[in-house]
Amino acid sequence: MEPFGARLASAMANRGPLCVGIDPHPALLASWGLPDSPVGLQQFVDITVAALGEQVAIFKPQSAFFERFGSAGIAVLERLLVQVRETGALVLMDAKRGDIGSTMGAYAQAYLSDGSPLASDAVTISPYLGFGSLQPALDMAAQTGRGVFVLALTSNPEGPQLQHAVQADGRMVAQAIADAAGAANAGASPMGSVGLVIGATVGVTGVDVSGVNGPLLAPGLGAQGATAEDLRTVFGSALANVVPTTSREVLSAGPSAAGLQDAAARMLEQIRQVLG
Repeated sequence: MEPFGARLASAMANRGPLCVGIDPHPALLASWGLPDSPVGLQQFVDITVAALGEQVAIFKPQSAFFERFGSAGIAVLERLLVQVRETGALVLMDAKRGDIGSTMGAYAQAYLSDGSPLASDAVTISPYLGFGSLQPALDMAAQTGRGVFVLALTSNPEGPQLQHAVQADGRMVAQAIADAAGAANAGASPMGSVGLVIGATVGVTGVDVSGVNGPLLAPGLGAQGATAEDLRTVFGSALANVVPTTSREVLSAGPSAAGLQDAAARMLEQIRQVLG
C-alpha cells in the first residue's frame, strides 16, 4: 500500500485538509434524538459517514466513545472502518495507545497490521514512556503503509508540566519528540507518515516543527476555542502540513445531512483562507 503520508497528501489536495472527529458522547447522541446505546451509536455513525464520507479527507473516531459499550461498541467501530473505506476517506483512530515491548507491539498489530478488524490508516500514540517505546508501531506502520500521530503539544492545561519540561540537552520534551518524528520522516516525499498532534489552542510554544516533514494534526477548532487564524500562530512555516480537526463544530449541526455538510464546508473554507 502507498505510504500513509502520500495518501493523506493526496486526500488533502483533492478534498481539502479538514479532519472531522467522530465523538458520539452521550450529550451529542441525545441532541440528535438517538439513544445512548450501541443502536444509537450505529445510527450516529451511519448518518455522519453518509453525509460527509465523500466530502472530508479523513475521519478521526474517538475509540473511547465506542469502547464504553464493550464488544457491541467495538463492533460498531469495526463497521465504521468498513463504511469509511467505501467512501474513499481515510481513518485516523484516536486511541492514544502507548506502552513498552510486546504490549506496544500488540497495539501496533491491533491498529496497524493487515487483516486486523481495527486496522486504520493511522492511529494516535503517546510517547511519554520514551519515543523509543513507539518503535513497534513505527515499524508496523512502515511495513503496512500506515501512519501514526504522536502526541507532542496537547491543549489540556496539565500538558505543559511534562511537554514543556527541559531535558539535559537543553531541548523541551516536545521539541525532542518533534525532532524524533522528523528523523523518522527524513527523505519522505511529499511527506512522511509519522505525524504529530499539536493543539490549535497552544499558542506560541517555542517548539520548531518546520523539520518534521510529516502531517501535523491540530485539534481544537471551533467549540474548543481555536480559530483557523490561530493555526498561523502555532505552526508558522509548517502550515502546508497542518490537518485541522474539529468534531463538535460540525457534529452539532446534525442529524441533518445538509446541516452536517454545510457546517463542514464552512469550516473548510475558513481553513483554506489561512492555509491556502
